Amino acid sequence: MPKLIPDGRPQRVLVASNLIYTMGSGLYLTAGVPYFTQAVRLPAGQVGLGLGIAGLLAPAVGIAVGHLVDVHGARGVYMTTLLVQALATAGFVLADGFWSFVLVIGPAAAAKAAGLAARTPLIRHYGGDRPQEFRALLRAVTNVGISVGAVGAGWIVQVGTLNAYRCMVVGNALAFACSAATLFLLPPVAPGPVTDSPRWRALRDRPYLLLTVLDGVMAIQFKVLTVAVPLWLIGATTAPHWLISGTMLTGTVIVVAFQVRAGRGVDSPVAGGRAYRRAGVAFLVACALISLSAGVPPRAATTLLITAVVIHTVGELWHAAAGFEVSFALAPRDATGQYLGVFGLGAGLAEAFGPGLLIALCITWGRPGWYVVGALFLLTGLAAPPAVRLALRHQHTRQAHVEPSVSPADVLRLSRPRGGARSGPGASR
Repeated sequence: MPKLIPDGRPQRVLVASNLIYTMGSGLYLTAGVPYFTQAVRLPAGQVGLGLGIAGLLAPAVGIAVGHLVDVHGARGVYMTTLLVQALATAGFVLADGFWSFVLVIGPAAAAKAAGLAARTPLIRHYGGDRPQEFRALLRAVTNVGISVGAVGAGWIVQVGTLNAYRCMVVGNALAFACSAATLFLLPPVAPGPVTDSPRWRALRDRPYLLLTVLDGVMAIQFKVLTVAVPLWLIGATTAPHWLISGTMLTGTVIVVAFQVRAGRGVDSPVAGGRAYRRAGVAFLVACALISLSAGVPPRAATTLLITAVVIHTVGELWHAAAGFEVSFALAPRDATGQYLGVFGLGAGLAEAFGPGLLIALCITWGRPGWYVVGALFLLTGLAAPPAVRLALRHQHTRQAHVEPSVSPADVLRLSRPRGGARSGPGASR
């Protein structure tokens, strides 16, 4: 198991804030949709539509807030997004119809996307020489927090009363507010120097936008275990239904135990491109195994599904590590907020459209759809290494123009693994 409590005080503050936040998120991720469908009595189709509308609006807010971070500093902006999210979440108790639901879920989703854009510069500032590794540690902590929150949400769903669900809403809002309060212990981060670069230059960086699109397509994989596998297990296999919890627990344990280790092997953009490629292969294999779990005896179905989840989660480790490295290393320091806000756009669109795509292909179409999804992940992974090389050449050109004192050798050093670290297939194991 990785060391989840870092040595530096600022890093400990960020870890504590993240743990509190994700415990609240665990409550909502598990009991949020049942609250709106069972307690508020909204039709499931309306809940899905409202979540889709919120998912479309949120990424644009993340980009705008990323620019605010670059201008005004990250800590205050991040705290503000957490407080807005707390207020919007508390407003869930006022939702009694579709439009009131949209009015509260929209700001909550937008504040969440904005918070991700505002937090990333803090990770870069306080993450030491390798902020990517600290980001991997935070992801491990995230899985711990969500697991703790999910335990409490399980009790709420089991009780199923309106008051129990309202306890979930209040607990979620309080967690976000406490997460914001914890950040008072964090030293403020001054905004970066004012430059004469275009205000929205991240949107003009075509190689970085290409990587954003590729990462967004691959980010659909995050919905495979939470949306597609549960529906497939219930509707197409003879595996016991308790295995849904088993697959979630298996993935969570692997991420907590190995995400930091996986990140250490991905220590340059080129290594990130190779990690994307390995992830694409792993997702293809996992999708194929999931498809084969239909029409076989329960024991065989269980074995195939668990094996697929393990392989898929290994691919998830590589994908996350690649995204951390590429998004950080290719973002200029004076525009970290807006660049990483743009990079989050891909994941935001995957959040909005991924569930519907997976349901249409894997559940409605069936077995052939799993192979199509797997092939999509594979092709995305194969496209990543040349896209990274293109982005590195663009970065070289940009830095040579803006910072003539930087030699080509200094820039190209980004493309080589540092410190003799391994970056081959065995590096993330």
